[in-house]
Amino acid sequence: MKIDVVISADYIMSDKLKDKTVVVIDMLRATSVIVTAFINGCKDVIAVTSIEEAKAIGESMDNDVILGGERNALKIEGFNCSNSPLEYTKDLIKDKTVIMTTSNGTRAIKGSTNASDILIGAMINAKAVAKELIKLNRDVIIVNAGTAGQFSMDDFICGGYITDCLCDTLGEDKVELSDIAYTALYLYRNNKDINEFLKSAKHYKRMIELGYNDDLVYCTKKDITDIVPRYNKDRIVI
Repeated sequence: MKIDVVISADYIMSDKLKDKTVVVIDMLRATSVIVTAFINGCKDVIAVTSIEEAKAIGESMDNDVILGGERNALKIEGFNCSNSPLEYTKDLIKDKTVIMTTSNGTRAIKGSTNASDILIGAMINAKAVAKELIKLNRDVIIVNAGTAGQFSMDDFICGGYITDCLCDTLGEDKVELSDIAYTALYLYRNNKDINEFLKSAKHYKRMIELGYNDDLVYCTKKDITDIVPRYNKDRIVI
C-alpha cells in the first residue's frame, strides 16, 4: 500500500486521486464534527463550499435539517450550529440531515471527489479509518484540509497517527511511504501527546483565543468511536 499526504485543500491535484482512497482530515474541527454527528445519530451530512448553497439546500428540504459550520472559526449567522463538535448533540441532530460548510474541511472534501472512495478521518476515529483502508486495499492519499490554504500541524499529526496504525497492522514492509507521509509518521511517533504538541500550532492558539478549550480536548482524543463516515453521491453517510 502506497501512502501520500496532501498538505492542504489548496494543493489537491484531482488527477492524482484517481483509483485511490482519500482520507480527508480537518481535525480542528470539521471532520471531528462530522464523525460526532454520526455518533449522535444524524441521518447524513451534506458538505458544501458556500454559505449560500447551504442555505439554499436547507430551504429546499423539510424541517429535519441542521445548518452547521463556520467562517474564520466563528458561527455563521442564521445557522443552527457552529463548527464545535460538542454542539452536535443527540437531542438536536438524531435522524436529521446536517448541511455543513466550513472554511477548509468541506472544501477539501469537495475537492477530492475524483477518488475511488473518500473517508472522513480525525483523531477520534483514526484506528477505525486505518482498518477501513486495509479493507479497501488501495493506495491512500491523506488530504489535510489545512488552514487558509496553508499547512496545519494538527491535520498533519493526525495523518501521521493513521499512518502509524496502518504500519502497525500491515507491517512496515507492506507500506510504501512518500517522503511527506514518512515525515508525518515520524512526527507522530515522537509526539504522541497530541494536545501538548499542538499547543505550538497557530490554529490551536486561535481556538484558545476564541474559548474553544473543550473542543481542543475532545478533538485530540484518540479512537473514541469505530464510525467511519464516507462521501457517497454528494452525501456523507455511514
